[in-house]
Amino acid sequence: MSKIKIEYTPNPAIIKFVADKMLTESSFEYNSIDDAKNSALVQQLFHLPFVKKVFITANFIALEKFDILEWSEVQKELQEILEAYLDQNDSLFSEDKKEQIVEVYAESTPNPNVQKFVTNRLLSNQHIELSEQKDAHEVPLAYELFEFPFVKEVFISDNYVSIQKSNELEWFEINNSLRDFLKEYLQSDRRIVAEGYSPVKKDSQQNNMKFTATDDDISKEIIAVLEEYIKPAVAGDGGNIQFLSYIAETKEVNVLLQGACNGCPSSTITLKNGIEATLKQLLPGKIGTVNALN
Repeated sequence: MSKIKIEYTPNPAIIKFVADKMLTESSFEYNSIDDAKNSALVQQLFHLPFVKKVFITANFIALEKFDILEWSEVQKELQEILEAYLDQNDSLFSEDKKEQIVEVYAESTPNPNVQKFVTNRLLSNQHIELSEQKDAHEVPLAYELFEFPFVKEVFISDNYVSIQKSNELEWFEINNSLRDFLKEYLQSDRRIVAEGYSPVKKDSQQNNMKFTATDDDISKEIIAVLEEYIKPAVAGDGGNIQFLSYIAETKEVNVLLQGACNGCPSSTITLKNGIEATLKQLLPGKIGTVNALN
C-alpha cells in the first residue's frame, strides 16, 4: 500500500502530501482544471471547491487552497484519496501527456568561473557536487558534462546545474554549447542520477578536526536558521551551504560551501558579513565564528 505523509509549509495556504516513492522527475504546476488534461487525479482535485493550485514534483503533491476552510478539516480525506489513487494507478499522468518543453537559461554568479544553468524541471532533490569525472559514474548528467575539457566542477541541485570552468576560456565562448547540451540531454529524458545514489558527504574526518555531536539544541537552532534564511540566498547564487558542526567550547560553527560558493573570491565576505552576522543576530550570545571547511 502507498503511504502519504502530510507536511505543513511556511505558507498556511499550502500543504504538501509526500509519497513514499518518486512520482515524477519533472515539475508540473496547474492553475485550473483546464491545465490538467494530462492527469485525471489533478482534474479530480480541482473538482474540490477549495483547491486553488496543484503542484507536483519529485515525491510530493502540494496544494494551495482558497481561504474558505482550514486544512485540518480536509487533510485526512485528501490523504486517503491520494493513497487510494496511487494504489490503483502506476502513474499520475496519462500515457498521451504532452511532452514538456525543456527550457535552459544561464545566470551569472558571484564566482566569475561559475555559471548557473537553470531549467524548468526538477533535476535532483539532493545537493551533488563533483570535481572529477571518475566520481560521476552514478550521475550521468555530470559524467557527460565532464567530457567538455573546460568543465572543472559540477554542482546539481533542485532545478539547476552550476558549472565551474577553467580559466582559459570566457563564458561567452562556451555558454551556448553548454546550454544546447543541457537542453538536448533533458529533452531526451535521459537519467540524471542513478537510482539509490547518495552524495559522498564531507565530514569531520576529511577535515582532520574533532567535532562535537550535531544533535544538541544549539546545532538544531543553527540548522534551522541556515535552512530558512541562508540557504535560499545561497541557492540563488548557484551554491549551497552544508552544516558540519558546532563546537560549544569555542562557539565555532563549521560549514561546507558548495557549488558557486566554493572558491568564490567573495565567499569570505559572504561568510563573515552574511552568514556569521545573521547567525549572531538571530542566536545572540551563542555564535563566535563561522568557518568554511572547504
